[in-house]
Amino acid sequence: MTTARTFWDKAADKYAASPVKNMPAYEHTLDRVRAHLKPTDKVLEIGCGTGTTALKLADAAGHITGTDISGRMIEIAQGKASDQGVANVDFRQATPGDGSLGAETYDAVTAFNILHLLPNLPAVLAEIHDRVEPGGLFISKSVCLQGIWRAMWLPVAVMQVFGKAPYVRFMSTGTLEKMIREAGFDIVETGDFPKSPPSHFVVARKV
Repeated sequence: MTTARTFWDKAADKYAASPVKNMPAYEHTLDRVRAHLKPTDKVLEIGCGTGTTALKLADAAGHITGTDISGRMIEIAQGKASDQGVANVDFRQATPGDGSLGAETYDAVTAFNILHLLPNLPAVLAEIHDRVEPGGLFISKSVCLQGIWRAMWLPVAVMQVFGKAPYVRFMSTGTLEKMIREAGFDIVETGDFPKSPPSHFVVARKV
C-alpha cells in the first residue's frame, strides 16, 4: 500500500480544493446516512480523505473517528476540524486491512468512495466486521464500474504505470453486495446516487 499512500499524499491538496462533483447525490447520501445514525453513536470512517463528510455528519453522531492512508489528507482534515470548531471528530492515519485501525469497536463504520480502490477488499471487509459492534451498521457508497470497464481499463492501466491513477476494482453492484454479505452482514438498504455509473449505497447490519 506504499504506492497508494504516495499517490494520495500527492493528490491531497488538489483533492481538497476540488468541489463535490454531484452535490444533489452527495447531499442525498448524507441524508440517508443521518437517518441511520443516533446522537450517541461512535462512528469510524475508513478513507475519510480531507474530512469533509465526517465533519458534515458530526451533528448526527456522538463521536466520529476518520481514518485515511494518506498523512497529508489527515493533516488537511485536522485543520478543517480546528477551523470549524468541531470537537466530536478526530482524524488519524491508518491503512485498512493491516491492523492499524486498532481493536476498538464502533456502533457504525462508514466507507465512502473507497471500497473500489482497495486491492485487498475481502480482508478489509473482514476487518470492518470485527470493528462493528454486534447489531451495528456498516454504511458504504462505492462506484461500481463493471459496466464500463471495457472503455476504462486500458486508460486506467496506462495512468497507473506512470503513477497518475490508483488501483481500481471494476465490480458490479451485485458483486459488491455479495462480498458484504460474505463478510457477515445483512443488507438492509441499497440505492444508487447517482445511477450512472452506479454509485452504490449500502447499509448493512452485523449479524
